[in-house]
Amino acid sequence: MDPALLRERELFKKRALATPTVEKKKRDTESSAKDEIKKKPKLSTPSFNTNSNSAILNYKTVSGNSQFKFGILAKIVKYMKTRHQEGDDHPLTLDEILDETNQLFVTNNIKTWLETEALPNNPKIELTPEKKFIFKPPLKIKDKKSLLRLLKQYDLKGQGGILLEEVQESLPHCEKVLKHLQHEIVYITRPVDKKKVVFYNDKTANLNIDEDFQKLWRSVTVENMDDDKIEEYLEKQGIKSMQDHGIKKKVMPIKRKKPVNRNRQNRRPRENEHLAHVLENYDNMM
Repeated sequence: MDPALLRERELFKKRALATPTVEKKKRDTESSAKDEIKKKPKLSTPSFNTNSNSAILNYKTVSGNSQFKFGILAKIVKYMKTRHQEGDDHPLTLDEILDETNQLFVTNNIKTWLETEALPNNPKIELTPEKKFIFKPPLKIKDKKSLLRLLKQYDLKGQGGILLEEVQESLPHCEKVLKHLQHEIVYITRPVDKKKVVFYNDKTANLNIDEDFQKLWRSVTVENMDDDKIEEYLEKQGIKSMQDHGIKKKVMPIKRKKPVNRNRQNRRPRENEHLAHVLENYDNMM
């Protein structure tokens, strides 16, 4: 047999023995087993707190939820508002509020957040010096006398009226009070947002106007006319339109001083008056 072929045969055997075919299969099986382990979902056990009140909340994963916290805050503010409108104006502690709103299951972390941050910083809640909480209405009115006094002040100062929703939020037993004051107040619906505004009914401003004048007034149509067209129409009819003849303050223009250039100062010629006795005239000597 050809010795060259024998050498190639021996080299082929050595290469075949050198290739780790069995180990590669083992590695493939090990990697597939690891992939199957990774694909299996891990079972997570719920973490319970030592406190009995917070164990259920941690199980439901709601104790750390901000939506849950603000839901408790909203319920407290709504209860304090309803309580104020019913006439209960004495302050309460946080534990008393949670007891009356049936929210005794909150954790200590939420209690701390309510007592130190949420309730003191809420514009609808006021913190008393005794570390108690009370509802803070937008208007300081308690009865019909205080409401009527406030409406009179608004009318005298030209501030207009007060929103009905602010009165309802601030005044205890609002419906009864407004019913007693139905002849002292006037309601006007605001065209922008259809909200009702309460005004003081100043009866001293009522005037008896002749019916003929009222008919003439109502017969004049001024729709789709601006102030310039109305003024032009009045001038054609020989009526001078009302203009602003009030005292007008003249605004004097501010006079600013011109900057002085120091280099141009004292440039006029100086006369040597102190040498007048020394000077001599030489015109006659020529």
